[in-house]
Amino acid sequence: MKVRDVIKTKDDRIVTISPEASTPEAVARMVENNIGSLPVVEPDGRLVGIISERDLMRELHDRGDRFAGTMIRAVMTLDPITCDIEDDVDAVMGQMSERRIAKIPVIDRGRLVGIVSVGDVVKLLYERTRAENDHLMHYLYGPAHA
Repeated sequence: MKVRDVIKTKDDRIVTISPEASTPEAVARMVENNIGSLPVVEPDGRLVGIISERDLMRELHDRGDRFAGTMIRAVMTLDPITCDIEDDVDAVMGQMSERRIAKIPVIDRGRLVGIVSVGDVVKLLYERTRAENDHLMHYLYGPAHA
């Protein structure tokens, strides 16, 4: 299974933020969209980083009252780990597990086309396994057992 198969199951909308935005803007965008991280994208569409809830919590802890004046560029993770839309899902899951990251930006020909989470992959694998199981049960025992 390829990363493109996971991307096809998701909404096309990608919520991003500029490196020039403030940390409160990132918090607001994450809350509004019920997400835990944001790709940081330059005006030309180039992915330059990622900001996560963890990054924001660290910044709040370290800077306290100065948190609101901090720009995303100062706290984002530079050059985030990415995957290509044609990568094998097993390889991407291995990379996510090794590096302990829950979400990974997906690139296609140099452009950000989505984000894949561990949950997205687990959901797709579960659905495929369930469909295969139903098919086998139908094959072995007939429609009454599927």
